[in-house]
Amino acid sequence: MKTSSSIPGKKRILVAVLDWGLGHAARCVPLVESLLQEGHEVILGANGRAAHLLEMEFPNLLLENLPSYRIRYFSNNMFFNIGIQSPKIISAAWREYRKLAQLIEKHQLDIVISDNRFGCFNTTIKSIFLSHQLWIKIPFRPLEIIVNRINHWVIKQFDECWIPDWSDENRLAGELSRPIVGIPHRYLGILSRMKKGPPLQKRPLVAILSGPEPKRTELERLLIQQAQQLNKEIVIVQGKPEAKEKPIKRLSDSVQLIPALSGVELNQLVNEASVLICRSGYSSLMDLVQMQKQAILIPTPGQTEQEYLAQKYSSEGLFFSQPQSSFQLEQALNAIGNYPGFGAKHSTLEQEALIQEAVASL
Repeated sequence: MKTSSSIPGKKRILVAVLDWGLGHAARCVPLVESLLQEGHEVILGANGRAAHLLEMEFPNLLLENLPSYRIRYFSNNMFFNIGIQSPKIISAAWREYRKLAQLIEKHQLDIVISDNRFGCFNTTIKSIFLSHQLWIKIPFRPLEIIVNRINHWVIKQFDECWIPDWSDENRLAGELSRPIVGIPHRYLGILSRMKKGPPLQKRPLVAILSGPEPKRTELERLLIQQAQQLNKEIVIVQGKPEAKEKPIKRLSDSVQLIPALSGVELNQLVNEASVLICRSGYSSLMDLVQMQKQAILIPTPGQTEQEYLAQKYSSEGLFFSQPQSSFQLEQALNAIGNYPGFGAKHSTLEQEALIQEAVASL
């Protein structure tokens, strides 16, 4: 297929992002920046809060609306949550597959990079699947085998898999990002839009919320209640980019609510924080590598990936973690001094080089 970009030698690329929390959109920011620096034409594909975040970061790029997966967590049982919503997931994948075919014709696309959107592949263009979760963790072994066979079959529909992680024994995602035999893959290093820098002021505690509802809202209410009881100063970023223009709320002398921040604003706030509270989602962990901050991890209830990562880094003595159902802010703050967080594992230059090599391969 001939290159359709108006710039000789460059490609027109759709970056399609899953609407399952904000982490997928956040980690695509440095990838999009690298594509633009290389001179490629980038079109964004997303919906919901992920689309709002990308519009904040790239206001001058065209954004196409993709079908929503509309995932909600009704219980703490991940299998129940996904099981009852599997028809909706399959329907969304089929609709985005048809939507991609329309976008290929509309924009004369050369490449699609799909961050965990199962249906965003097409045999007429190069299709790349972006994911760190090649092996899905499920406590019941027979079910885990079946789910991973389906997961690997889906990934094999793509030409290549890009993995945002290191390739050696220090893999940040641990067993999740172990390569799959027979699937061409490339490790990108850490994808984070955060940069460590000097703080303008000091803030004792910053909470960054994200993830599917209603668990996000439940955690927000829990943090507000406990911070007010302890009279503990805290800034809570709600993770609602669609409400960014709404004013900042100060609920009391100790609790401040911010609907959403741009990447630059969030980066500065994280630099100012002595301690972070966040989900143990993979994108959050990549940010913690970059920022080298102490953090309290609260996995989304029932999300086995986050529970695995929280347990892994808690058992290694790096991060304090508690389940949302029994979270106690006072206990967490008393324990945090024993958990130093990540040290420097790989240089930023090395990470940037891995992304640049991947982009140059296009």
